[in-house]
Amino acid sequence: MNLTIVGAGAIGGTIGAYLARAGQTPRLVDKDEAHVEAMRERGLTIQGFAETFTAAVDACTARELTDPLDTVLLAVKSQHTVDALTQIAHLLTPDSTVVSFQNGLCERMIAETIGPERTVGSFVNFSADYLEPGLITYGGYGSLYLGELDGRTSDRVLALREVLSPWGTATITDNIWGYLWGKMGYGNMLFATALADETMADVIDRYRALMIELASEIYAVAAREGITIEPFDNVDPALYFPPENRRPDELAQSFDELVARRHRDQKSKSGVWRDLAGRHRKTAVDQQIGLAVEIGARYGLPMPLTRKLVEMIHELEDDRRTMSWSNIDELDALRIATYGEAPEYK
Repeated sequence: MNLTIVGAGAIGGTIGAYLARAGQTPRLVDKDEAHVEAMRERGLTIQGFAETFTAAVDACTARELTDPLDTVLLAVKSQHTVDALTQIAHLLTPDSTVVSFQNGLCERMIAETIGPERTVGSFVNFSADYLEPGLITYGGYGSLYLGELDGRTSDRVLALREVLSPWGTATITDNIWGYLWGKMGYGNMLFATALADETMADVIDRYRALMIELASEIYAVAAREGITIEPFDNVDPALYFPPENRRPDELAQSFDELVARRHRDQKSKSGVWRDLAGRHRKTAVDQQIGLAVEIGARYGLPMPLTRKLVEMIHELEDDRRTMSWSNIDELDALRIATYGEAPEYK
């Protein structure tokens, strides 16, 4: 398999380095010329939770690509999906495959752009962060699922699982959309943690009832889409949604485990927080939870918490709001006004 990784940041860079260290030859493509130059000169260093190593990698920018592309792992930010595809579209053949290694529902955009027959879905949930050119921190192992959009098992997905084995275990699923929507609910929680300059673990622990309702607004959309939502990594959507099935004791235990997992993770704050506080750039809020709001509106779902959260993230982006606990208190007050009081789940 001729593998090209477009987006050599947190996710793409981590996977690419592990494959390169194992003797594979993936090409790592990134728009950041300083990052590309650092990888060429010094290799790509992974500062990991279990080990630190540097791998020699084949790195370039998109404009340097000239040969037809076989299998592409697309690992750019959600908001850059179409732009990245546009840069490589002339190199895609009828037999090319693009696999989304991204947050959100990017598979929808990819399939609309290049066709569903050339699109494969993946669910990636591990902790990593781009620190500087040539250096990525890998904060904690997680899950990776691969699946065809129509649920069938294909030779290309089986082959990709084997290619990715130097990183870890990739599991094939016949319900990739169930995992993607499952993480979307969790993603709504993580966007909320970026409202304060605090760790993900501390915010999730302090506002458990709010986190449940944020995730549930997303899961309500998935239910209308006919999706069976899948559990992953101490997140069990069936405990959150539908609300009438909630069991406080089980939710409390689930949150205890999730908070403990986040405390163990070397990456204490979300990528959304880093975009806002560290890099001072736009987040992927519109392409992720904002997209869920758009889909939910088609079903008449109001999603008041998610709508408010999108608005608050935009205010942070535009410096019309500053990070603080008061932001989350404001969102939680809306939760109480909308959904009523709830147990603390502790």
